[in-house]
Amino acid sequence: MDWQQAETTNSSASDRRVVLAIVRLRASVPSHSPDYRGPIIFNPGGPGGSGIWSLRDHGRALQTIVGTMHDVISWDPRGVGASTPRIDCWVSAQDRVYWNLQDPGIIDAHEGTVYDAFARAAAYSQVCERNLEESGILEHSSTAYHARDLLAILQAMGEEKLKYWGFSYGTVLGGTFAAMYPDRVERMVNDGNVDYEEWYNGTYINFLHDTDKVMEAFYTFCHSAGPNRCYFHASSPPSIKSRLDALLTKLQTHPILIPQGQLASSDPTEPYHIPSLVTYSHIRRMLSTALYQPILRFPQIALVLSSLEAGDALPYHRYTLSDSPPLIPSSPNTCQADDEDDTVPPTPFTPLQEEESNPDASSAVMCSDALPFTSTPHDFALYAQQLLNISQAAGAVQASFRLSCAGRTIRPIWNPFNASSLEAFKDVETAHPVLLINNEFDNVTPLVSARNNARGFRGARVLVQRGSWGHTSLAAPSVCMAKVIRGYFGGGMGEVPEEDGLGCWSDEVPFGDGEEGVQRRDRDRDRDEDLDLKRAVWRLAKRRRVYGGF
Repeated sequence: MDWQQAETTNSSASDRRVVLAIVRLRASVPSHSPDYRGPIIFNPGGPGGSGIWSLRDHGRALQTIVGTMHDVISWDPRGVGASTPRIDCWVSAQDRVYWNLQDPGIIDAHEGTVYDAFARAAAYSQVCERNLEESGILEHSSTAYHARDLLAILQAMGEEKLKYWGFSYGTVLGGTFAAMYPDRVERMVNDGNVDYEEWYNGTYINFLHDTDKVMEAFYTFCHSAGPNRCYFHASSPPSIKSRLDALLTKLQTHPILIPQGQLASSDPTEPYHIPSLVTYSHIRRMLSTALYQPILRFPQIALVLSSLEAGDALPYHRYTLSDSPPLIPSSPNTCQADDEDDTVPPTPFTPLQEEESNPDASSAVMCSDALPFTSTPHDFALYAQQLLNISQAAGAVQASFRLSCAGRTIRPIWNPFNASSLEAFKDVETAHPVLLINNEFDNVTPLVSARNNARGFRGARVLVQRGSWGHTSLAAPSVCMAKVIRGYFGGGMGEVPEEDGLGCWSDEVPFGDGEEGVQRRDRDRDRDEDLDLKRAVWRLAKRRRVYGGF
């Protein structure tokens, strides 16, 4: 569990161990073949995203992009999913459900809600620290530990150098690994880049730099698509915004009721027989989540918003419970069987405990990496207003990032990257230059963050996916970008366009023709040789999930 102790003393000095669950999708050729290109390790982001779940869900599509001569590998980071010990703040699933049912809403829902949210966050932190104190996992959850775990995986495979593709928070992990072990980097793609300085300082302000630009894309493309494709259409983009603002204002004082039995009668499989309210906070969270995947989500939320205007909340209910994929990334208010004892390491015959993501682990890593949270409720209220001034669309929702560290007292034993030691991210010379990919407009990892990070690594290059809105390049399918990524892993930086060149463009825009329309247009141009890549990028656009916020 404690790499510092293991490497500076006898490796058996501590009885505490972390057991990592790893999954591999084998290459199409055996490892002894001259065509074999070695393993590429993926991290889906989070923090708290499960690599096991992700690779099982869409690993084939990732492998299609990088090339089937590679093994593709991922893992559940310490504290997540099938890895042990797990970071689980609650002693039972029932306790978690009870807690979630007390949610006061987002910080601008009503006057004073920000103070309720602060007190609630501090109480959550106390529960986490009390219930996880014995395992010691919270003291060993900083990204430095995760980077050292990644090196251990590499060594266990018998590999000298790392090929890596990380998304969102995975770019923090990738950059941290590169700063700690620069000579071990053979290829590294950081996709949807979190600003290292902001992450390790814990300020969480500039990450909303482009959020409202993504929201503005909803107004612009809804208007240009027309009423047949966008059900929330109006005479101009500003008129669509005004229409949405009016709906949100009304919801603050007039939430919409789904009457008793209506949910069950609309779908006999639904076990709901009690009334349900759809509130301002529900819709703000829905909108914030949709900004991660505009091509996929904007047409859906347009229908939901139009229905809400008419007083019909059933489309919202169906939208949030959709299984392709679930829309709201908070913990579901459902009870499951309590976990079995995770203090006993699993065997090859132990069924894996799969989860898409772990919000408790997300908070643990973020708060371990950031400077200690010392804000008072009043300080936090001022910070929250600052976020609202930066982003009307999502500032109130995204304040939860920093808020999750309120009341934390446990500090990591090992965190070499803090405000006084960020020099480690300057003038780093990796064995091969790092490639940083970013959408032109990303709602939580703006392009400016990629450029800030690239300055710290010699030879690093930023590749912008133009005409793309949403989080990471996977939100906006691009065969061009897929080819660049494949070329980089196969041939190196020579396969990557210069940043000031034409770069890559998305194959689609919100409210466009979608996957079928793109394939139809390409068939008309006789470009079917890219069909496998088209299918892969569209599958990833549909399946790529939202882990926490990064």
